[in-house]
This record gives sequence, C-alpha cells and structure tokens, in this order.
Amino acid sequence: MTALAPDVSSELDEALWQAWEALEAPEGFRAEIVEGAIEVWRTGQCTQARRANRLRDALGGHLAGSPYMPYQCMYVVHRRSVWAPDVLIALRNADEDDAQDVGIRTSAVPVIAEVVAPGQDDITRDRCRKRRAYARAGIPVYVLIDDYDGRGTVTVLTAPRPAEATYAAEHRVPYGTDITIPEGPAKGFVIDETITGPPRGDR
Repeated sequence: MTALAPDVSSELDEALWQAWEALEAPEGFRAEIVEGAIEVWRTGQCTQARRANRLRDALGGHLAGSPYMPYQCMYVVHRRSVWAPDVLIALRNADEDDAQDVGIRTSAVPVIAEVVAPGQDDITRDRCRKRRAYARAGIPVYVLIDDYDGRGTVTVLTAPRPAEATYAAEHRVPYGTDITIPEGPAKGFVIDETITGPPRGDR
C-alpha cells in the first residue's frame, strides 16, 4: 500500500487563515491574504480615499432600486484568501451570504474596484497580485483606477479565466476619457473625471 502524502498546500492555507484571524492590525492598517501570503497595508491615503468615496457614491446612485449596492470596508472571502477591496458591489442582503462571519463570499460579488495607492508594493499588489487573485476567483468585473500609470488610467477587466488567473478582456483609458462598465449590475456606469479627477499634471 502506498501512503498518501499530506496536502501541504491545504495545511499552509489553514495556517495562514488562522494567523490572519488572530492578527490585530494597528489602527489605520488592513490585513489580507493574497496569493498565499498575509499582506498588511496602510489605509486612509487622502487622494486614494477621495476617489474611492466618489466611486462608491456614484455607484450608489446608479444602483438605486436594484438588488445591489456598493460597499467599502468589507472583506471578500474566497476559500482561504481574504481581500479588502476599496469598493465592491454586492447584493443588498449580502449578510445572508457571509463566510464564517468574516466577509462576503465571491459568489455574491460581481464587481470589485481598487484605487491604487502610492508605493511600489501597493502598485504591484493591485496591478498584478490582486488582478490574478480576482481572476482566479472568477470575479466578473475588476476595475482599476491607477493614478500612477502615466498621467492616470482606468482599466476595466472582464471575462475572467480562473484556470489561467487572467482576464480575457481588458479596456484601458487615460484619465479624461470616459469608460463604461459593460456588464453586470453596474452595466452602463460611466467612470469619468468626476471620479478620477483630471490627469496628473493638470491639477
């Protein structure tokens, strides 16, 4: 009889989850599990927060009367990964679809938006690691508002390919050019300068 090797990946995922649950991040910081690692990052950077707030408020108007609403400061859980997006859209009764009283399951989240914070690690996390993680989890729409890409860009990613951790469709425009979310509960929602502010250099 051949002995089965232990599932090391599963054990590591569980250990990371327990460590994350026990972690008490200092005030002004959030902790996530992204691609098998606990990441701690600072919240409250003013320009980032303003864009996230403007996006949430505008989405609230767009989604009025629908079963969905925008959220901030809400964890999204996928297996043993957990993220704290800047803005997400979920069902208004999402508390009925919670995951271990920690956050919302990805099955209830059709749109996630991140506003890139300053700092190379923050930039890489949103552009690369979270992009892969959200695609792997099958998040249908990922919006990236990036003040640090040239004079500023907005990217809308759709058609996730979980097995490849990629999005099949990508639409990217500079600040100052309107971009429309093409599907889901936010279909038709336009991201423009009222949300992003003007291109860098014009401020």
